Amino acid sequence: MRYSFLLFSALLALISGCSSRKKADLLISNARIYTADSSFSIADAVVIKDGSFLAVGSAQTLREEYDADSTVDLGGQAVYPGFYDPHAHFLGLGQMLDQADLVGAASYDEVIDRLKQFAGKHPSALWIIGRGWDQNDWADKSFPTKEKLDAAFPNIPVALTRVDGHALLVNSKALRLARVMPGLKLPGGEIVLANNQPTGVLVDNAMQLVRRVMPRPDNADKARMLLAAQRVCVSLGLTTVSDAGISPDEINLIDSLQKAGKLKIRDYAMVSLGEPNLNYFLKRGPFQTDRLTVRSFKLYADGALGSRGACLRKPYSDRRETTGFLLLSPAELERVTRLLYASNFQANTHCIGDSANHLMLDLYGKLLKKPNDRRWRIEHAQVVSPEDFWKFKQYSIIPSVQPTHATSDMYWAADRLGPVRVKGAYAFKDLQRQNGLIAFGSDFPVEAVNPLFGFHAATARQDAKNYPTGGYQPENAVDRRSALLAMTRWAAYANFEDHLRGSIAPGKQADFVILDRDIMTAPNEQLRQTKVRQTWIGGERAF
Repeated sequence: MRYSFLLFSALLALISGCSSRKKADLLISNARIYTADSSFSIADAVVIKDGSFLAVGSAQTLREEYDADSTVDLGGQAVYPGFYDPHAHFLGLGQMLDQADLVGAASYDEVIDRLKQFAGKHPSALWIIGRGWDQNDWADKSFPTKEKLDAAFPNIPVALTRVDGHALLVNSKALRLARVMPGLKLPGGEIVLANNQPTGVLVDNAMQLVRRVMPRPDNADKARMLLAAQRVCVSLGLTTVSDAGISPDEINLIDSLQKAGKLKIRDYAMVSLGEPNLNYFLKRGPFQTDRLTVRSFKLYADGALGSRGACLRKPYSDRRETTGFLLLSPAELERVTRLLYASNFQANTHCIGDSANHLMLDLYGKLLKKPNDRRWRIEHAQVVSPEDFWKFKQYSIIPSVQPTHATSDMYWAADRLGPVRVKGAYAFKDLQRQNGLIAFGSDFPVEAVNPLFGFHAATARQDAKNYPTGGYQPENAVDRRSALLAMTRWAAYANFEDHLRGSIAPGKQADFVILDRDIMTAPNEQLRQTKVRQTWIGGERAF
């Protein structure tokens, strides 16, 4: 009788123990999980349910507490929060995948060869459109002219966007279609001339003269482009991207594709500046869905350093007759920032030159006045005067930068800026010190999509060839912990999404990435060879 009672008690305890275990969808164990939480803790197991992290900790404890439908042993592989790109052009990447790829072309002749190959594969194209040329990579570093394009393509219009997106090279056919004439002036742009005739290069606002007559993709084209861009991004560990300047119609398209379950990646959409867009969204107000956030406007203060459209406080060291230019007047920039300040929208302003940064930091400061939680951002913050760094802290302004810009530009940046002024360029550590955080993106397709290239550039200050030895301006390298936070939790904070994701913590959405090596300990020269094994978004495997 006593034996039966003991057996019954043991069974009751077993049943009771089983019933007390909580249900979960997935238990991942035997991993090195960098949570990126406030204490930067490292765990070896995580539990997921209904698309969110349920618990993080030791495998033994979580196995005792949770009954998971699936379990995965990662064999010691490294796990990180899903990577963010807080400044990119997601739709732009999709569009570029449809165009002639000119990135890395070592000469103008190579550009022509690539265009001929592209034209051969697209015989019915009405225009030849490409992107990615950079004269700074050529032996002759002056802007190209239209003559070689005319010789190769006399009867079809050609339009080639420079790698930074701030200059356009076109042939005579395109100039005629756009009715670009000598003597035509427009604010915030330049029609480059030689012998008082257009050379074929249009800088910044002047690009619109040709773009207004170019073929425009319809929504079906754009949907296809977005899905193609998604395939690239998730394969590289990105779970949230930011679209730095898109229209309301494009935002609605992204929203519809996400709601249809076709677009899994999350998007922080910055609305392109323009009076209709301002009127539409200021009336509607910010909004957020499970995968889309719309609460910011993208402003442009100036152009790019490579095309000498960045606005500098003193003339370019290699072109003394110019200081670059603003794309909008100071009065217009102030008007717009005042409108945004009166709303709940974030201002995200493209600033490359020290004059543009100086102007916008002061305009922001005039409105913000003191530390705050508006999270207004300076996009790029590329060249900052020594006396302006403190303003980031004084007004709680977030620097949103792209580490690979430093290692792409380092070969010629000092030519543009001179040896003194260049010390305030790509100063990531100095910028991080102001508020204790910084956001790292890529600006793709201006730079490569891979976020680990930025991780390497930020920490080693070296390019893909591990050049230079010791790093470029190494005093502004950041440590690996900061670099990881800048592409996870700090980037989420810059997007007002840190309560939802950016770290691996209970209650947050289960966005994470599994890599084939530990980027926190791997040698510098191995970082760019790191491969993504899996990418998960909302507890669902996306790659």
